[in-house]
Amino acid sequence: MAPSSKDTPAEPSASATDLERLLNREASAIQRELEVERILGAFKLNPYDILDLEPSATADDVKKKYRQLSLFIHPDKCPHPRSPEAFDVLKKAESELGETAKREDLDAAINQARSTLLKGLSLPTSTPDDHPKLKGLSPPFKTQLRLKSKELLIEEEVRRRRAVKMNLANEGFEARKKEEEVSAKKRKAEEDARWEENREQRVDSWRSFSNTSKKKKKQKGAVLG
Repeated sequence: MAPSSKDTPAEPSASATDLERLLNREASAIQRELEVERILGAFKLNPYDILDLEPSATADDVKKKYRQLSLFIHPDKCPHPRSPEAFDVLKKAESELGETAKREDLDAAINQARSTLLKGLSLPTSTPDDHPKLKGLSPPFKTQLRLKSKELLIEEEVRRRRAVKMNLANEGFEARKKEEEVSAKKRKAEEDARWEENREQRVDSWRSFSNTSKKKKKQKGAVLG
């Protein structure tokens, strides 16, 4: 006996399937655009924030997350007009976490922020994140840690920029000093050249003066005689 129409589930119509696909594409596009906005709004001095990772992330975690996000917001797939900019920010964050020295400096700043917060709570610096006393804080401990880390990283960046500015100023001073030395040598060389050029004229003037003096002395001697 053939199954009745009541027993057979109705297949979705072509229009319903197309609508579902369209909605999925729109949802995906919105998610991609939101991720672009998140990356562009992340704190640029903290690559962990940009990649949405914890400092405990391994090198493989960083590579995996970067690949996932870079494919998700790639300008060829994301309609957001600033997706190329977000893509570059993401790439820079992954590159910085891949450099041992830069990641160590970043981790040191975050650890310093963590120690400062724990000391403020009268807790040892070895206190784990899941410690009961860290639960129920307002704002949450992770939020406080992120804000404190941001503060320390900004301070460090300000110091770095001041050092760069000072170095540039010193380099500028040294450059001006060298230019002045070069100019002084050039002026001395020009003066020496002019001195040499006028040498014959000075010698002739002296000879003329000397001869005139001798004639006057002879004439004076003749008168007295």
